Amino acid sequence: MAKKYAELRKKMSKRARDASDQKLKGLLQQMPLHQLRAAQGLTQIQLAETLSVKQASISKIEHQTDMYVSTLRRFIEALGGSLVIVAQMPEGKIVIDQFSHDSADDVDSAEA
Repeated sequence: MAKKYAELRKKMSKRARDASDQKLKGLLQQMPLHQLRAAQGLTQIQLAETLSVKQASISKIEHQTDMYVSTLRRFIEALGGSLVIVAQMPEGKIVIDQFSHDSADDVDSAEA
């Protein structure tokens, strides 16, 4: 007979619950695009409609290992988020802002 998670959790020690919470927190901070979409409660069809593309395009994006930053940004924004690219350097984390929406304006003004 299956037991409810809440019942099992009550029987865990505080240390075990804390460890479980930390592991969950780590898992929630890293996930592939298809899981992120599902976690937001959206189907591929719904996201495709938001982005004005076909469902097959969403499937392709979710399984790609390499894509344009602009494609990833549009995908994340369609989920209600924003894309932040962070470089982890020995000195610490650095946000790379070169790919923000304003970067196109920066390029235009630099060429003028």
